[in-house]
Amino acid sequence: MKVTVLVGGVGGARFLLGVQKLLGLGQFADGSDSGDELTAVVNVGDDAWMHGVRICPDLDTCMYTLGGGVDPERGWGHRDETWNAMAELARYGMQPDWFSLGDRDLATHLVRTQSLRAGYRLTQVTAALCERWQPGARLLPVTDEPCETHVVITDPADDSQRAVHFQEWWVRYRAEVPTHGFGFVGSEKATATPEVVESITGADIVLIAPSNPVVSIGPILAIGGIRAALRSTPAKIIGYSPIIDGKPLRGMADTCLNVIGVDTTAAAVGKHYGARSGTGILDGWLVHDGDDAQIDGVTVRSAPLLMTDPATTAEMVRAGLDLAGVGGG
Repeated sequence: MKVTVLVGGVGGARFLLGVQKLLGLGQFADGSDSGDELTAVVNVGDDAWMHGVRICPDLDTCMYTLGGGVDPERGWGHRDETWNAMAELARYGMQPDWFSLGDRDLATHLVRTQSLRAGYRLTQVTAALCERWQPGARLLPVTDEPCETHVVITDPADDSQRAVHFQEWWVRYRAEVPTHGFGFVGSEKATATPEVVESITGADIVLIAPSNPVVSIGPILAIGGIRAALRSTPAKIIGYSPIIDGKPLRGMADTCLNVIGVDTTAAAVGKHYGARSGTGILDGWLVHDGDDAQIDGVTVRSAPLLMTDPATTAEMVRAGLDLAGVGGG
């Protein structure tokens, strides 16, 4: 079975672990070859240039998590990290001082930057980095072209409105400044890679992870060719609500949804994605037990959606496969 997941962020990486647990892939493999394949189409809207290196937070979080090297407490970055390079940069007074790069993590960014400047595609560079981590899944950036999320805020320094990179809004300001909108800079030119299109149109099932619908899944959907691939694939598309009892699973999805005028409910997010039978992308929508949603043209089912561990998350994935009418695990 070929499973393709649209994903971003820490929660998305943990969702991928659940897919692997169910299918017996990656660190959950038992040595037999089931023939199942997992592909993750990963958000690049968080990507940024910092201190002269290209940083791809969501790609790296997925790679480290599936490869067994992620910091278990933070949920991102290397385990057993040190911060000597950042301490020295601070002594030089280098900016930005609000974004930290660990020493081990910096090695990944240096390899990526050198390879990109040598002319390799981000897809190729990601595959080469995965040779070191062996994540047990194919990690695909949604596009090889720059497409970065920017946020329009009221600057706390002078009350003027300005656009800042997502990383500044998220890391520096903790999303706690007046926020007026999101833009995906470069989306008008960026296109989905052939590998991404094939992974969607050739899948047996496509899952929308319970990642932030605005700044994780939203930037993926903004890339040219993605919606067309989703609407044309013969596979069922099943989404998972990131909202449980009116609250996000993690992160600041409620803040983001409020900015774009979408209620923080499972029903509202499902309607935001919309039915594939209309102009949206969903065939099925899973909500947490106790939540409710009625979305025209979308089959809605409830299941436990708390990702407490890979085994529990695997049961979430199984519910999605069952809703789509395909086997697994």
